[in-house]
Amino acid sequence: MNHPAPVYDAAIVGAGFAGLVAALRLAQTGKKVVVLESDSSPGGLAGTFDFDDGVRIEKFYHHWFNNDAYVPKLVEELGLSDLILTLPSRTGMYYNGRLWKLSTPLDVLRFSPLPFIDRIRLGWLVFQVRKVKDWKEIEHLTIREWLEPLCGKKVFELVWEPLIRSKFSVFAEDINAVWFWKKLVLRGSTRDPKGGEQLAYFRGGFGRLAEAIAERIVSLGGEIRYNAPVTGTITAGDRIHALQTGGDEVTAKSFLFTPSFKIIAKILKDAPKAWLNSLERVNYLGNVCLVMELTHSLSDTYWINVNDPGFPFVGVIEHTNLDDSSHYAGRHIVFLSRYLATSDETWSMSDDEYLQYALPHLERMFPKFRRDWVKEFRIWRADYAQPVTERGYSEYVPAEETPYRNALISTMAQIYPEDRGTNYAIREGTRMAERLSDLSKQDA
Repeated sequence: MNHPAPVYDAAIVGAGFAGLVAALRLAQTGKKVVVLESDSSPGGLAGTFDFDDGVRIEKFYHHWFNNDAYVPKLVEELGLSDLILTLPSRTGMYYNGRLWKLSTPLDVLRFSPLPFIDRIRLGWLVFQVRKVKDWKEIEHLTIREWLEPLCGKKVFELVWEPLIRSKFSVFAEDINAVWFWKKLVLRGSTRDPKGGEQLAYFRGGFGRLAEAIAERIVSLGGEIRYNAPVTGTITAGDRIHALQTGGDEVTAKSFLFTPSFKIIAKILKDAPKAWLNSLERVNYLGNVCLVMELTHSLSDTYWINVNDPGFPFVGVIEHTNLDDSSHYAGRHIVFLSRYLATSDETWSMSDDEYLQYALPHLERMFPKFRRDWVKEFRIWRADYAQPVTERGYSEYVPAEETPYRNALISTMAQIYPEDRGTNYAIREGTRMAERLSDLSKQDA
């Protein structure tokens, strides 16, 4: 006997943190909800994997700051607060063949590659950016146009320009000043009384937190389907009736789409062309992340920004200088992350080719490093890892509404003026659940 397919109150595309939290909040109010995820596990960019020896770690590095409110509140709600680690951040800069500490104001004053007056200007920058109260006042400026007059040409070229180029690759000169302003404001408010920065981490990785949210959703009667990419929709006028996934149709009263704009445009390919063009207008960079399990530590620094020319990575992130190596079978976990256009020739390298491409840069930075320190490695790629926020971004970034009255979108590209991050994805997931509930009331 064939049973009729269920009709869900809400169908959510994507089991990243925004989608998971939206599903959790809806399930908590008794809604019948389903989440469709193309990957085999939850978490999106915060998903985890296991090395062959059982050590589990994120595919892409993660932490949160001590002023991020939404992550710890959710962790507490799930009864997992004992898994939060709050730790001092140890950051530095590799420049001219030497590693410089830059974790405290005193470290900045000791940074001799800059003349003393420029060190003062570098340290004073955090206070200057706080004077900006309305970010729209600087949205028409690029980072260079705004920042160079504030800190001086020498500080900009030595400290900031290499980092911006590493982060935004071919779009480095197009990013508006708001992105950098928000970063400096947020980082400036994470300092302890001595000027040091405090970071937090969820033991076992953010993927473990995503799994805990997924388990709670299922316990409340919700459903999560993995390996279920959504390929299209069935529409009726200004409403979506169902999602197409494989050979199945998923029928619901309301819908939330959380992947990148590019993926949403492919799913909603029958929507009006002008709206699809607005999705395609937003540019993205891909990311290739090399994760290595080493037998030895490279340094005692968690995050090293590399300001020497020719280094192709955002930095060297030695995760086990944040969360101790004793939690990883005594191994040392290092991330080398690169943002790039997916047309870049290194994007299509095999995993072995990419490792061989990366290792000479580590050998240059760390003369004691030996290739046999690499016990295991994995390489992860994300096509749409970083939205590109150009001048006037708020004027062209698509809204949450869609051409369909029962469907909304919520992506990391819409968190602006904040940058993407798990903390804000949690915030947006809660808000989108409220918006979906409002849609249901309007249709009642």
